[in-house]
Amino acid sequence: MEKTIPIKNQMNGVFIHVSNLAASAKWYCDLIGAEFDKGKAVSPVFNIPVNGTTSLTLDDHSFDPGFTFQPSKGPVFNFYAPEIEAAYEYVKEKGIEIAREIEWAGDTAWFNIKDLDGNIIMIANC
Repeated sequence: MEKTIPIKNQMNGVFIHVSNLAASAKWYCDLIGAEFDKGKAVSPVFNIPVNGTTSLTLDDHSFDPGFTFQPSKGPVFNFYAPEIEAAYEYVKEKGIEIAREIEWAGDTAWFNIKDLDGNIIMIANC
C-alpha cells in the first residue's frame, strides 16, 4: 500500500516582504510589463500577475505588528529571461541596481538585481 503524503510536490507561491506595498507593486509590474492598478494594491498583500502556476505575492505585514522587515540577502526566485544580455540592458536602462553581474555556467546565465527594499531578485535564462 502506497503512503499518502499530505504535502504536494508543487510550489504554489513566492512571498516577497516589502515596506511600501503600492510602490513595490508598481515596481514589479513595471519590471515585467504587467498592468498596474493602484486601486488593487491594498494591504496586506498584492498578487503580481505572472504567467504559470506559481504566484508572486508582495506582503507588507500591515496586520503583523511584531514583524521586523529585513530584505532578502540572496535571491528567493528568478524571473525568466531567455535573452539574458537584453534583459541586463533593459534593467540597466531602467536604473535598477544590479547586485551581481551576469554569470555563465555552460548555457545557463543569470544576474541579480535589487528591488525597492533591497530584496535580491535573480534574472535567469532558465
